[in-house]
Amino acid sequence: MILIEQRLPTVSEYQSIRNSVGWHLVDEQSIETALNGSLFSVIALENGRIKACARIVGDGGLYFYIQDVMVHPDHQKKGLGKKLMHELMAFIHTNAKPGAFVGLMAAKGLGPYYETFGFKTRDKNAPGMFQIVQ
Repeated sequence: MILIEQRLPTVSEYQSIRNSVGWHLVDEQSIETALNGSLFSVIALENGRIKACARIVGDGGLYFYIQDVMVHPDHQKKGLGKKLMHELMAFIHTNAKPGAFVGLMAAKGLGPYYETFGFKTRDKNAPGMFQIVQ
């Protein structure tokens, strides 16, 4: 049975779910700082072990970013990510005022999935950009 909790994952839970989806490793202090800066977070547990995680970061006023939507490979395509996204969107609809920007970066092939939650692909004339510190 999967239990959904509105809370931050622990550092070890976050590392575990991150590792399960093949994301690069980061140091514990960076994880702790990042998690503590979250506006909202939800996790899914099965027998006390993390199986999914999702959170919202941003300034809580104008900008909200959906971050770290991670579902253990054994639980993908079974509706668990959708449950977490519904929790995130409920938080946004309760806390964001009209005109707030809600963004996310989707993994390849997941654009249509996020469109079901009302997201749109940015116009080619307004591309997003990013940088990873090395």
